[in-house]
Amino acid sequence: MRGVFADADEVRSRLDKIDYLVDEGTASALFLALTLGRPLLLEGEPGVGKTTAAKALARALSTPLIRLQCYEGLTASEALYEWNYQRQLLAIRLAESRRDRLAEADLFAEEFLQERPILRALRHSGPVSPVLLIDEIDRADDEFEALLFEFLGESSVTIPELGTFTAERRPIVVLTSNRSRDLHDALRRRCLYHWIDFPSAERAAEILRRSVPQASEALIRSATEFIGHVRRLDLDKAPGMAETIDWVSALSALRATELVRQDIVRTLSTIAKTPDDRDAITGALGDLGSGKGAAASSTARIEDP
Repeated sequence: MRGVFADADEVRSRLDKIDYLVDEGTASALFLALTLGRPLLLEGEPGVGKTTAAKALARALSTPLIRLQCYEGLTASEALYEWNYQRQLLAIRLAESRRDRLAEADLFAEEFLQERPILRALRHSGPVSPVLLIDEIDRADDEFEALLFEFLGESSVTIPELGTFTAERRPIVVLTSNRSRDLHDALRRRCLYHWIDFPSAERAAEILRRSVPQASEALIRSATEFIGHVRRLDLDKAPGMAETIDWVSALSALRATELVRQDIVRTLSTIAKTPDDRDAITGALGDLGSGKGAAASSTARIEDP
């Protein structure tokens, strides 16, 4: 899709207008994926904005987002295409009532074909290519990865009964992975690759300002600093940007304007996702007071839990 964006700076600018902030590396990866017409594999910790990147890209381009959520046991009939067996059976009964003979080719015609996300993206006929999000590919089986090779490499899908369908306009394909398992080298070779880190403190604060506009500046600054220290603890699941937004939203719902111990404890469910993590964060609070301005003392204590 040459010409959609002039350069990576325009990617950042267009995404910024819809309140999705990216660094130079992510903007460059998105620009190259569109310019070269290649799928983009985004990896990173959960909650850093991989899925949101695909959603924001679709919004910026005013094009449909087609999402395929991966899971263990995902099959071709759920991801690529499926035959409408009910309609085929109805056609057989109708032919029998008319004493007609149906050939096998009559039953496996396009009118009985049901498009699933990948084939739907491949055959999209709109003015702009859709964004196909293949989300959490690491949750699917190795066998499912092999089903994607033809599509990722050639923008085509072969249906034995009908032949090969090739996209007139390549869809914009974004795959995400949390690295819960290693992906096949053959899949990686067919994609451009980018790792998304947790944003810097400055960018995280700006994301919070836009995502939780009702939050006070003091709360945003102290919450961003606090999360930075929490992420350095030995946790089962370190809070990502999604959890940080939820946390500041919860604090704002409690009408907190500064970070204090009582409010931290009351809202821990938004950032601690296991009992061990809750205990680790609570223990690291140390001598954090319950009055205003306590966030500064929490910062010093959290570094040495």
